[in-house]
Formats: sequence, C-alpha cells, structure tokens
Amino acid sequence: MSRLNELRLMTRVAQMYHLDGLKQADISTALHISQATISRLLKRAGTEGIVKITITPPRGTFPDLENTLRARYGLAEVIVADCAGPQEESILSAIGDAAAHFLETTVADGEVIGISSWSASLLRMVDSLHPLKRTKASQVVQMLGGMGNPAVQIHATQLSTRLAQLTSARPRLLPAPGVAGTAAAKRALLADSFVRETVGEFRHITLALVGIGSIEPSKMLANSGNVFTDDELHDLAQRGAVGDICLRFYGRYGAPVRVPLDERVIGITLDELRNVPRVVGVAGGSRKLAAIKGALLGRSINILITDRFTAEGLLAEDVVPQTAPAA
Repeated sequence: MSRLNELRLMTRVAQMYHLDGLKQADISTALHISQATISRLLKRAGTEGIVKITITPPRGTFPDLENTLRARYGLAEVIVADCAGPQEESILSAIGDAAAHFLETTVADGEVIGISSWSASLLRMVDSLHPLKRTKASQVVQMLGGMGNPAVQIHATQLSTRLAQLTSARPRLLPAPGVAGTAAAKRALLADSFVRETVGEFRHITLALVGIGSIEPSKMLANSGNVFTDDELHDLAQRGAVGDICLRFYGRYGAPVRVPLDERVIGITLDELRNVPRVVGVAGGSRKLAAIKGALLGRSINILITDRFTAEGLLAEDVVPQTAPAA
C-alpha cells in the first residue's frame, strides 16, 4: 500500500470514529478491515498529525496554573478554585466547595481520614460536602485537640463528627485542648485513655485534611483559646516561623521551628504527617501566602487546594528555591 493510500485510509477511519461517532467494531464491519487494524490506524492518525486533540478549558478553570504549581513544587495534585475576588469570604467559599468535591470523588473504601480542628476552610468544606453514596470511609480522626471556648467549640466538633456522618465513618475525637497550659498538663491529658487512643490512630491515617495557618492566628483559632501569647508568637516570628499546620510551626523553607511550645501542643506532628500517603492543604489568601509556600517547600503537604489569586502569588517569584539553604 502506497503511503498516500494509507494516509487516506487513516483519514477515513478517523472521520468515522471521531466525527461520525462509530465504534471500532462498527468501522471494522463497514470497511471489512480487522478491528486490530482499525485500532492501529487510529493510533497512527494521531502520530501523523491527521487527528489533533485540542483541550479548551472552561471559563473558571485554571489547568495551566495547576500544572505549573505541580511541576514547581513537586505536588501530586493541585486544584485552583475560581473566586469573585481576593476577599477572605470569597476565597473560603471557593476553596471549601472545591475541597468538598475533591473529597467526594477521591475517598476510597476503608479510608482513614484525619482532619485538623479550628480551620475555617475545612469547616466550609464540610458544609459543602454531600453524603458519600458509593464508598464508606473507616474512621475520621481528629488530629488536633478540639476543646476550647464553648462559644466556638461546636465548630471543631462539627468538623469531625459531621465529616464522619457524611463519609459513613467512625469518629475518633480528641477530647483535649489544642494547647495545654503546661508541658506537665499535656502529659496528664495524654494519660487519658480516650486521648491516648485517638493519638494512637495518627499512624493509621491515609488521607489528612489540614488548614494552613499564618503566624497571626485566624479569628476562629483566636476565639477558641488555643493560641499562644503575643510574646510567644513574637518569639516564633523572631526564630523565622512563617506558618503552622496543626499548630506545628515551620520557617520559610518548611523546616520545623522547634521551640518548647511544641511540648504543649496536643496533636499530630509534622514528622507524623509526612508519613501519611495523602496530605491535602486547603488554604488561600494573601495573609497566608508565605505560610503556604513554606508548607510546599517543606513537603508538609502533597496536594494543594487554593484559589486563583493565591496560586498566582505562589508563582510570582522568578526563582523558587527547591531545598532549604544550609543551616
């Protein structure tokens, strides 16, 4: 068969398959050519440039931003949500909805889901979440102490218990404050069997959902009472801290900022979090830009759900260091 005749046949097969919507078996019958040959011709039609695939992203989606973020920060997945503006309320609504959809479509049967308390973005996610119909998670494990100011404690409780209901999972609550008054108080709280059992489940988490905090605590966290004093936060900033995950602070390159305050936090550590297969950071806003970048550079998360303004900010620098400088 001459090359021109072969190209003509490729074009005919491609038209029948892509434009006429015929199945390969139907094309095989119509042209009296084996289905294996039809499959081979369709593949070659692509390599020869006869068939060209064009993807036109719908308005409000940002695949180029997502691809660039994945490549620059070595992430397994990035979801960039559209929002009306850079205001915090708009961002929370957008990323909460995007995180809910991500959870609905990726949770596996038997999944052990970890969730951090006192996160406005995760609260929005749970508020947007629909009950899972085809899959059932195993457990929802609270990764940071949820006790605090009774006026706002319902938020922390709702994050864990409502998520467990929606995923048909067993809730494992952490009945302790996120920050104990002293290291001795923390040790006493960890002696409680219910607290100890939940902490013991950290090693079984397969999917962790975390908010990302800046040095300045969010309104929800501040109202909960699970915060350090102004002097302690100032000391953290002086030591180079830019953000936290579950009240575990880190610097601009993601290295942990280890201070005695860690001995008062009742929750998962950054080292424990890195052993979780999927760690999803749900965060956005200019106030958190340095904190999010630090979490990415430190490999504290491997999936990011954010808004388009924050995504652009994370790519604003021409050069982003891939590793921390020598100490």
